Amino acid sequence: MIEFFRRDGSSLSGKQNESSGDHTRFMLRRYIEKKERQFSYRDTNRRVLPFELGLEWLPPNGHLDGREHLRRFVEEALQDSDKFFSLTSEPQYQVEGNRLTFPSTLKSSVEENDQVCARLFMKPGSDRAVVILPHWNAQPESYFALARVLNLFNISAVRLSLPYHDVRRPSQMERSDYMVSPNLARTLHASQQAVIDTRATVRWLRARGFRRIGIMGTSIGSCIGYLAFAHDRDINVGVFNHVSDFFADVVWTGLSTRFVRQGLEPYIGLDELRHYWSPISPHSFIARVKENYRRHLLITARYDSTFLPELTERLFAEYRRLRIPYERAELPCGHYTTGMFPFSFYDGYLITRYFVRHL
Repeated sequence: MIEFFRRDGSSLSGKQNESSGDHTRFMLRRYIEKKERQFSYRDTNRRVLPFELGLEWLPPNGHLDGREHLRRFVEEALQDSDKFFSLTSEPQYQVEGNRLTFPSTLKSSVEENDQVCARLFMKPGSDRAVVILPHWNAQPESYFALARVLNLFNISAVRLSLPYHDVRRPSQMERSDYMVSPNLARTLHASQQAVIDTRATVRWLRARGFRRIGIMGTSIGSCIGYLAFAHDRDINVGVFNHVSDFFADVVWTGLSTRFVRQGLEPYIGLDELRHYWSPISPHSFIARVKENYRRHLLITARYDSTFLPELTERLFAEYRRLRIPYERAELPCGHYTTGMFPFSFYDGYLITRYFVRHL
């Protein structure tokens, strides 16, 4: 279903009939929950990384102890998030065939990771483009099908590789664990770098003459996309596929991040973690979206095991509190099962339709 809300939070689309099909919904939920567990446990190469503050990822501040150093850094990032997510220099872009590469303007300690890579799906004559941000540990060719569907509607697409993913992942790593890990500052840095890389991609598209630019992200890509959307007025339309309010709460409660929590839990509580990761949480910047409102669609999954429904509802509650109009679509599946037929087709339809109508 798609719901449209006024500024006061009241629905424009009418109340759905909740009394019919209860047994069918119950059976569907049981099936989805079973599939979610199966998908979550199929990978045997997950590992629990050690807890670290990661102070080497922060500017030096020798007179403060570790946690106070990190706390001060977080407070400064929140106070001046424009600076935190800013491009510090003009990247040197290179295009070879259907690939765009450029050095990230925010450096890490990993050489492979600092070379940004994107796959181009250019539609000749198009003046509209969508930047696509994949989910955590996405396969290198994921979302190519969505990009090709957008091409059918005269919309170009750029599928961006996130930090520590695809060719940006160090050869000794089997998974993209550095993107989200019990290393607090490195996780901050990875999402900060992802937002800056996304903004650099948007800048490249503007320089190429694209008049209207959209952004679409799934799971952690949705979080990164939302942060970029809140800080970059060159992004005209957004679609955020799976949404939540606080980065830390997703990691703490999600099925797919249980190994990250295992590394965190002996050393830190959720409230403290929520504060440390607040600069990379959508909740921190909902008010910015209101200040420069542009149309955006928030897609949820009814039986999401990673972005739990209660976390999603907290985000919508904040929208209503701030009297921000929003458009919401709900998938009748879970987080992992969004990639299954027929849910993947319905999801793709919602995303494509929104960009065709509003970009």
